[in-house]
Amino acid sequence: MNLFFRHLKDKCAAFCADESGVVTVEFVIVFPIFFGFFLMTVESGMFQVRQVVLDRGVDVAIRDIRIGRITNPNPSAAVPTAFRALVLNRICEVAAILPDCLAQTQLEMIRLDPRDWDDADIPAGVECIDRSVVVQPTITFTNGASNELVFLRACIRIDPFFPTTGLGKAIIRATDGNDAAGGSVGLVSIGFFAVEPTNATASAAGT
Repeated sequence: MNLFFRHLKDKCAAFCADESGVVTVEFVIVFPIFFGFFLMTVESGMFQVRQVVLDRGVDVAIRDIRIGRITNPNPSAAVPTAFRALVLNRICEVAAILPDCLAQTQLEMIRLDPRDWDDADIPAGVECIDRSVVVQPTITFTNGASNELVFLRACIRIDPFFPTTGLGKAIIRATDGNDAAGGSVGLVSIGFFAVEPTNATASAAGT
C-alpha cells in the first residue's frame, strides 16, 4: 500500500515538474483575445474607409451640381425623382466600394436662405433607408434657385463585416428590435453648396 502511494506521489511530482506544453496553454488562452481585437480593428477600419469613400462621393456630386454637370431634367416636377437619381448615381459611381449603394442610400436636399438660416432649418433626424418597408417615404429633395444655399445629406446603411464577433456583434445587439435599421449602421455625409447663377438660369431655360 505504501508502495502504491509512493508511486502515485512520484507520478504527481513528475507531472507538476513537467513544463512541456506550457507555450500551447498560453497560446490557447491569449490567442482568442488578440484575435478578437484584430477583428474589431478590421471592422472599425472598414467603417472608416467606407465613411471616407461616402464623403468623397458626396463632394464630387456637389461639385458636379455646382458646375452644371448634373442638372434637374424636369424642374417643374413636384417630386424631382429623376434629379435625385442622377445625384445618387453619381455618388455611388464615385463610391464604388459601398455595398448595394443605390438601394441602401437615402438623400435629402434642402434649400436654405444664405443670409438668414440656422440649425432649426435643417431636420435634426437623419433620414436613412427603412429596411422594414418596401416603398420608402418621400424625402425633401429640392435644388435651390440662383445664389441660394443648398444642404445635401446622404445616409447609407452598412452591414457589419463580421456580424458574429466583436464590434459587429455589438452593432447587431444595439439594433435589436429596430426593424428600420435591420442590424445595420447608418453612415452619414453632409455638404453645403451655393447655386451658381449660370446653373440656375440653365435649369430655368429647360422648363
